Amino acid sequence: MNSTAQQDNPRTTADPDRRDFLKTSTGALIGAGLAGGLSVARSAHAAGDDTLKVGLIGCGGRGSGAALDALNADPNVKLVAVGDAFENRMREGLANITKEAESSGIGAKIAVDESHKFVGFDAYQKVIDSGVDVVILATPPHFRPAHLAAAVAAKKHVFCEKPVAVDGPGVRSVLETCQQAGQLGLSIVSGLCYRYDIAKREIYKRIHDGAIGDIVAMHVSYNTGPLWNHGRGQDWSDMEWQVRNWLYFHWLSGDHIVEQHIHSIDKAAWAMRDEPPLRVTGMGGREVRTGPEYGNIYDHFACVFEYASGAKLFTNCRQQAGCPTDVNDHLIGTKGSCQVMKHEIEGQNRFDYRGPKGDMYQQEHNELFASIRSGKPINNGEYMARSTLMAIMGRMAAYTGQNITWQQALNSQEKLGPAKYEWGSLSVDPIAKPGVTPFV
Repeated sequence: MNSTAQQDNPRTTADPDRRDFLKTSTGALIGAGLAGGLSVARSAHAAGDDTLKVGLIGCGGRGSGAALDALNADPNVKLVAVGDAFENRMREGLANITKEAESSGIGAKIAVDESHKFVGFDAYQKVIDSGVDVVILATPPHFRPAHLAAAVAAKKHVFCEKPVAVDGPGVRSVLETCQQAGQLGLSIVSGLCYRYDIAKREIYKRIHDGAIGDIVAMHVSYNTGPLWNHGRGQDWSDMEWQVRNWLYFHWLSGDHIVEQHIHSIDKAAWAMRDEPPLRVTGMGGREVRTGPEYGNIYDHFACVFEYASGAKLFTNCRQQAGCPTDVNDHLIGTKGSCQVMKHEIEGQNRFDYRGPKGDMYQQEHNELFASIRSGKPINNGEYMARSTLMAIMGRMAAYTGQNITWQQALNSQEKLGPAKYEWGSLSVDPIAKPGVTPFV
């Protein structure tokens, strides 16, 4: 249950598929939640005490960064509980947070006593039950659906890192949980951080207002080098080895198209107003990272998503050493085009953003805590689930070699991961072979 990686942090007309999705999305219930759940939002913190108590679940780099952003988001916030699968990660993460907070003059906001330091697969529940008002979910993605469900059941506001699941059943669970959060008036802010970037919000507003006309094609890329690998300790069980190296096992990460490339896919989904694609064709494999230390994930993917309008999204991602890095998003419309990462629109409505950029990571937390204070909940559940499912269906298409529809992905019965969590033997699923690996 250690935190998600920080590799993507620069600081270190409705078709049937769409209607069916909306039946199980948060959108239909958020309005009711806003009308009937504000008392929950306003009274989430202890009566008579204006302090918002934060609990961190997953103490690695991304979790530690999110905790610091939370502490900086509101003048009366305290970190009071932390939890991780591993004690060393919990203590190292808390030490790093404390050191950074003290150097920034907010050390007094760290108030984690020994009884609020939790370790093990059940640490998440102990953090949730420890008297906190807000939880940060930053463990490997496999655990997100269960942790989110537990937090909402306990009426906690949530910062939820991306992605929110690794399989279809996980996405369906998240959708149901986010419906419940809407009814309760709880805030759920997603770690799909580009949606909180000030410059990109201005660019996307103009795109949605027609600056480039109707979108006909999009090309997004997330090509990077290799990431960390902790190897394997002599005394580690199979489960410990896999969880400590969670990036390389698809049951934990969803593969890097889901864990990392989701940012690019989400920006394309945003451009399309989160309309689900009809289908996807994909390919991929492992050419460089072929050793057993790299588990069972691929090191490159290329997918093409098709929309009802005829628009197509071309995506590619890789994690290979010695190759150029390219993280970019290009949108092509009937009246012009947009380079999203450069904040530039070309064509009839030329625009070059020159305003303030801000810090999208901090902005996420600023808006989360402002929503709690105001009693006006934010619920990012619908789009964070849709973007996650798009990434998953891309992986499904590449793994199986089949064309995968939105409904197939949404209704998939493939549930990744073990039946129970315990430190012991755990075999590694075979590497997927297109044309051989079945769709489930």
